[in-house]
Amino acid sequence: MLTAIAAVLGGLFLLVLGADRFVSGASGSARALGVPPLIIGLTIVGIATSMPEVLVGGVAAWDEKTRIAIGNALGSNIANVGLVLGATALFTPLLVQSQTLTREFILMCAAMLVALLVMLDLRLERGDGMLLLGVLALMLFWIVRKAREEARSAPRDEESKQAPSLLKSAVLILVGLVILLLGAELLVRGAVYIAREIGVDDLVIGLTIIAVGTSLPELAASLMSVAKKEIDIAIGNIIGSNMFNMLMVLGIPCIIYPDNFGKEVLLRDFPIMAGLTLLMGWMVFYSSKNRFSRLEGTVLLLCFAGYQYWLFLG
Repeated sequence: MLTAIAAVLGGLFLLVLGADRFVSGASGSARALGVPPLIIGLTIVGIATSMPEVLVGGVAAWDEKTRIAIGNALGSNIANVGLVLGATALFTPLLVQSQTLTREFILMCAAMLVALLVMLDLRLERGDGMLLLGVLALMLFWIVRKAREEARSAPRDEESKQAPSLLKSAVLILVGLVILLLGAELLVRGAVYIAREIGVDDLVIGLTIIAVGTSLPELAASLMSVAKKEIDIAIGNIIGSNMFNMLMVLGIPCIIYPDNFGKEVLLRDFPIMAGLTLLMGWMVFYSSKNRFSRLEGTVLLLCFAGYQYWLFLG
């Protein structure tokens, strides 16, 4: 038990350390390339912090347990909005200055809709996985093209002229990612061991600890982004990660091993995920106009806690 506790504490330390390096590299890349920070958050940071979900899903599918990957993808999205965004907004109110947020939020909702359509038959086939990955490729192409058009039309300020080298930023991103993944691995392994020791069911572990554990890089990266005054990277990270979870984290496992899943996924978990996503949109676009307050962060955290409580009762 002491070893497991040490693993949890060590994992938390590595997550903070890795997030600091990672966000510094992402911020430097945005300035060096003249790309809006939100786009960096959506693409580089979003993909990278989704790697734990991809790895967990791929390994689970290889072991012919694709349903674990499905639960991880949906659970991670719920954790990203309820836990990551909620905790980040509670840490400090978030003022999103990017004018592209509406467009990217719509893309995230579109990814969620595509995922729902291929899941309606309660089975994910290889063709479904190829469709999901194809949609992701099209979305990324469109996002990058729009970002390059906007970057060309925008004047370069003094900050972008004094930006760090792209190579140095890329190295920081790589080093930060490796540390984040190691931290997440340590933390999840330690937490799973502790949970089993106190008698928590394996299914509940998968729906809670694994989903939350693979979302810890997003939490660490978002909190560090806020601490470094890179608010758009923090928001872009959450939106991008949710988009990748719906398209890549769901797509890859079902290509590896097509499988059926229970109807509770569509009756319980998907509606919770969709509801939190829409609540997030209402908060930022209608409630407080491009701003997440501490009160709204508290509401998101309470929704997440309620969902976890529901799972444990079930």
